[in-house]
Amino acid sequence: MKQESPTEPSNADVETAYDDYVMPIWKSLNVPVERASNCTLEDFEGTEYLDLFSGISVANLGHNDEAVVEAATEQLETFVHGCSYVHPNQPVAELAERLAELTPGDLQKSFFCNSGTEAVEGAIKLARKYTGNQEVVALEMGFHGRTLGSLALTGNHAYKHGMGSTINDVVHAPAPDKYRSPHRELDDAAFAAAAAADLEHTIGTHTSGEIAAVVVEPVMGEGGIIVPPADYLERVAEIARDYGGVLIADEVQTGYGRTGEFWAVDHVDVEPDILTQAKGIANGLPLGAFTASAEIADAFESGDHLSTFGGNPVSCAAALATIDRLEDDVIANARDQGEWLAEHLGALADEYDVVGDVRGRGLMWGLEIVAPDERGPGPADVPAPAPKLAAAIAEYLREEERIVAGVGGYHKNVVRLQPPLSISREQLERALEGIRAAIEAEQGR
Repeated sequence: MKQESPTEPSNADVETAYDDYVMPIWKSLNVPVERASNCTLEDFEGTEYLDLFSGISVANLGHNDEAVVEAATEQLETFVHGCSYVHPNQPVAELAERLAELTPGDLQKSFFCNSGTEAVEGAIKLARKYTGNQEVVALEMGFHGRTLGSLALTGNHAYKHGMGSTINDVVHAPAPDKYRSPHRELDDAAFAAAAAADLEHTIGTHTSGEIAAVVVEPVMGEGGIIVPPADYLERVAEIARDYGGVLIADEVQTGYGRTGEFWAVDHVDVEPDILTQAKGIANGLPLGAFTASAEIADAFESGDHLSTFGGNPVSCAAALATIDRLEDDVIANARDQGEWLAEHLGALADEYDVVGDVRGRGLMWGLEIVAPDERGPGPADVPAPAPKLAAAIAEYLREEERIVAGVGGYHKNVVRLQPPLSISREQLERALEGIRAAIEAEQGR
């Protein structure tokens, strides 16, 4: 532990300043950060934590990756800003070309912005302009951002309370959450068909039948790490196009190697019409994007959309370095470590009845924490969510094991594990031991 000098800020100093001067929307994990490196966070008093959350799937390469820092620094010393939609520059041009190569199908042209919610809103604007239709279909329990447009797509009242009305012409279909679905006894193919039928029923009963887009997360992050079966996304794409719309794959949280492939849709036979990105795109520097085919992208005309800081050259230089590192060996590590983690988390579910379900891909995993002796919501044989226990497990991890994990899901009962993709087997073993200790310490209280 380092010794605190009178002039150095403490954890309490920083949090007090937040209370006094930052709008009261921040949600503390009680881990103020002074510095970070790879999978380790360090607070202002020298306490180190193993980071299993990556700033919610942002530091995919680990914190302060040397290649990314070097690329950003070099661009900082060249020029910082000229508005990339007024002054063409090499980092934006190169990144756009790289994304045309990396994205699935015939996606070719990108718009760069600053965040995931901006990417989603821009994608909706483009879908409306291209199709000439207005209505958008999203999923219950989905999360697409907090600005008013993307908030309308987000399928959780907890984010919307006191914020109505958002944009009109949005409807929500049931999420493909097999654990709590009335279709849970079906095999994957039959479940996918039933869930897709629910979506088509929503279009038939709640829309004019002429939609602009269906927006889906290939793995639902905030919804509780819900992984739809492969056939579901294929059918959703067909339904969207049958009703005159496009499929928007929201890869803000799942992209850039998070699921063990560059894009989560790479696991299935689906080519989206528009793909949104952010979070891991520049390994911590602010950047977002949405990419579409040339035909769809060219529906935009000059002035239809713009961003003063979007495509900032420094962030784009960092993104190019991020892609290089991901393709080098980091995604392969995510795939290998994810397979190991899947096996051992499954063993936890077998061992502890408070772990109702374990689901995920790559290094994106959720443990649904339940009250085994209570029932609902959902089928009669599914235990009730246990949000207080999930929060207690995360708190024990943080306070006793010095491990940072997230808690989410519609019922706030899913412990979320989304570590840097550079995490080592030794660090994952430590994480697993910590989770086991936390469950054993808290389940009987």
